[in-house]
Amino acid sequence: MKMTKKAITLSLGLAVMGSASFAQSLEDAKKALDAEQYQKATSMLKGLVKSQASKGDNYYTLGEAYLKTEYVDSARAVFTQGVTADPKNPLNYIGLGEADLMANNAASAKTNFSKALDVSKKNDYIPQLYIGKAYIEVEKPDFNAALPFLQKADELDKNDKDAETFLALGDFYAYQRKNSEALQNYMRALNINPNILRAKVQIGKMYKESRAFPEAETALKEVIAQDPNYGPAYRELSELYNQWSFGDPNGQAKSAAAIENYQKYLDLTDKSFDSRIRYAQILFYAKDYAKLEAETSALAAMAENSPKALIVSRLRGYSAYENKNYPQALQYMNEFFTKVKDTSRIVADDYLYLGQAQMQQKQDSLALINITKAVEMDSTKAEALANMAKSFYEAKNYPKAVATYDVVNRLNPSGVGSLYNYYYHGLAAYFSYAADYTAKKNPSKDLLVKADSSFAKLVRLSPTTYDGYLWRARVNYFKDSETNPQGIYVPYYQQYLDSAEAHVDKQTPATKKNMVEAYNSIAGFASTTDKEKARTYWNKAVALDPQNATALAGIKSLSGPAKTGKK
Repeated sequence: MKMTKKAITLSLGLAVMGSASFAQSLEDAKKALDAEQYQKATSMLKGLVKSQASKGDNYYTLGEAYLKTEYVDSARAVFTQGVTADPKNPLNYIGLGEADLMANNAASAKTNFSKALDVSKKNDYIPQLYIGKAYIEVEKPDFNAALPFLQKADELDKNDKDAETFLALGDFYAYQRKNSEALQNYMRALNINPNILRAKVQIGKMYKESRAFPEAETALKEVIAQDPNYGPAYRELSELYNQWSFGDPNGQAKSAAAIENYQKYLDLTDKSFDSRIRYAQILFYAKDYAKLEAETSALAAMAENSPKALIVSRLRGYSAYENKNYPQALQYMNEFFTKVKDTSRIVADDYLYLGQAQMQQKQDSLALINITKAVEMDSTKAEALANMAKSFYEAKNYPKAVATYDVVNRLNPSGVGSLYNYYYHGLAAYFSYAADYTAKKNPSKDLLVKADSSFAKLVRLSPTTYDGYLWRARVNYFKDSETNPQGIYVPYYQQYLDSAEAHVDKQTPATKKNMVEAYNSIAGFASTTDKEKARTYWNKAVALDPQNATALAGIKSLSGPAKTGKK
């Protein structure tokens, strides 16, 4: 378990002299500790310390319970009492050393470990084992420091009688993702003691990390069959189903199983603040936003002085947004960013949810800034920015749509949805120009360049998207000179016709209307230099639309003097 220091103040009497209602054996307390039933274990150990005040092992194990629940000051006080009560017992010196490691005081830890070795018997492997464990069970493990002690413990335990030695070696390798070496040591531990459930859970966890999901499921279910009350197995099964759910055809069912198993874990353990935060994250991944909002509201009341309060603020904002409580979502996300001191803790979703909440509250400029930041951090978030651009397009706010699609296409040039993005970017730029042109606002042809570029990318990436050629023709019609037209739009109309004529089965009424437009446009330009070509294309237009006024007038004009300029 990785831990961080928690600053608390508890009286020594409260720390070590509490209720003795669970004053059972030390082995019972250790089993509760292993099962992550920390409150139960602590109560048992307080009773043992009170009734067997001269036994150092009781103090040490109670101190370990405090370390695992991050009450470092209480743990240090108990270890100190243990040294006083049983000065020749090395374990409490080791406990003090581990507390030092958690406080990032490696020098003091080394001093306490040396004291432990000084008071221990020369061939006693236990101090070596527990010092090695201390180095790997803190937030920032020191594997180089740990290995010699673990190896020495293995050497001194000549008959391999203690499974805990190999369990610790298994952890040593597992924490470094060296799964083959870890598995070998876990199996050695199980050969000595088949009832070490944590070794079996760790094996299931390694299968999960290797994405061998069915094998992980089998291993973890075997643990539950052996002991239905062993909470850590349910936690790892929940984590397995959560990871398995992503991209799986039965992902929804696996997400539900992840929630169900984590609830079982909580019911069997202490429902600690940290475990409930992880439960909230599981709810988020499973998209159970109603439960998430309720859970994070409860956690917020507990989180005020916790370094993990940021996670709660974040998830409150996420859940409020997903539950369409947009004003509250914006409030929570603003609170989150106000609290952030270390910007490295900000993830793409933070900017995304802030931006989306701002969008819902009509704060468009701020929304664009923050959603853009999200996409810059994680290009898979580009869909949200594209949705924003599309909303501007549908509201006929073409300038904002163009500006937003500019960013979308820069950050997501060929990812999911990029074809639609190029298409709507081109349309937005075209309609923005056309609206200003109609209003005689003398728009910049830079808009047409953008539109043409997007439609060109569209047909390059998807040559069968025939409408891309049609829109390139329309854009280039505007780009062409009004006083001395060059017919730069003609090749694109022809490309559209080539595709449409080759697929008679796809000539819907809308397609035929577009074909008439293309025939008329090509004929109109050709009429100044090639009357026969013009006649051919106008006749094709009439064949599709016998009453088409443009085509009929064009055919009639061919017997008169030639015209110049655009059609």
